Amino acid sequence: MKKILPVLIITLVLSSALSFPGHACTTAIINPDASSLGRPMLWKNRDTDFLNNKVIFVSESPFSYLALVNAEDRSGRWVYAGLNSAGFAIFNSVAYNLPEKSGEMKDMEGTIMADALRKCSSVADFEKYIQENLGPSLGSLANFGVLDAAGETALFEVSNRSYKKYLAADFAEKYLINTNFASSGEAQTGAGYLRFERASQLFREILPGQISHRQILSQFSRDTGHALVQQPEYSQFKAISGKKPFWIATRDTIDRESTSAAVVVCGRIPGQKNSLATLWIMLGEPLFTIAVPMWVEAGASAAPLAQGENAALYLESKRLKKMARPYPESDRREYLDITRLDNREGTGFLPRLLQTENEIFAMTDEFLKLSHTPTELAAFQEKMAAKALAALRAVH
Repeated sequence: MKKILPVLIITLVLSSALSFPGHACTTAIINPDASSLGRPMLWKNRDTDFLNNKVIFVSESPFSYLALVNAEDRSGRWVYAGLNSAGFAIFNSVAYNLPEKSGEMKDMEGTIMADALRKCSSVADFEKYIQENLGPSLGSLANFGVLDAAGETALFEVSNRSYKKYLAADFAEKYLINTNFASSGEAQTGAGYLRFERASQLFREILPGQISHRQILSQFSRDTGHALVQQPEYSQFKAISGKKPFWIATRDTIDRESTSAAVVVCGRIPGQKNSLATLWIMLGEPLFTIAVPMWVEAGASAAPLAQGENAALYLESKRLKKMARPYPESDRREYLDITRLDNREGTGFLPRLLQTENEIFAMTDEFLKLSHTPTELAAFQEKMAAKALAALRAVH
């Protein structure tokens, strides 16, 4: 395990377009010792066939929670990442090399995570939940990343009949890297090795103890670099002329056509009872959207991410995405015209999105210096979501 995975827990789930369709995600689990804020963190770039997502607030007992869901799910009983009122957070990624038996339940990870958010307050609670539910009806073939209010961070590789647990604190650098495979699964099978290498490159560039939610959201979630092929990262788009299209392939990059959202949870500061955990959400493919903060304590989701048949932020990100990814056909939709995002002539729209996002980061940092009521938290997250939405709508 230690020979394969360094110490922050990243679960990059990559899919091969032929053998593994869109059910794959890029994820990370970060121990407080590796974080610039001294907080545990989770990261998930969700890759899926269901691009239309929302973030909803679910009032439950004993714990309420914020949940990333498919747009048609109004109940929050099928979750793809979330944070609850106890400061417990969870994500999943498919692990294609875990053992499975014909006739047993599968693809139930969304229900498992909804149960965990409703019932669990700690990593230990989640482990107990898995132990009690192992068997043919569990329906798991996945890696689960979890954090809690005490600052514990862990990766669980879970099949129906068994599981393996890894604590980020047990590794020297406080992170682990995985992709679309489980380390405890069959060796040299599964998928995601290119993104594994790319994620390793990105995180090795960070000084010890300096991993930040800003860097993950603004840079890593949008990354178009490739582990084998020389092609521009998004920060290099501005060096390329926009007088004609410049196409890159994104099937094996972290930001890809099938990325429906990015989530970073900044957990509570261990030992600080009144500290807040923040769920940062980028609704839509990260290159075409803006990060917004949310809190379970607000007792609601921000309207642009939750209300209506389709969330307003999703619709605007989809509109921008079509400008740079105009082709719907299966053999062309993974290609991205980067000049629409940024270019030498300064006609791309990405710099404007990044400017707004940086303003949201700065305003949130200032806001969190003081304690706030649920009403104030709800009003602030609504203001930030409206600011992000206005920036997307201003692009023509």
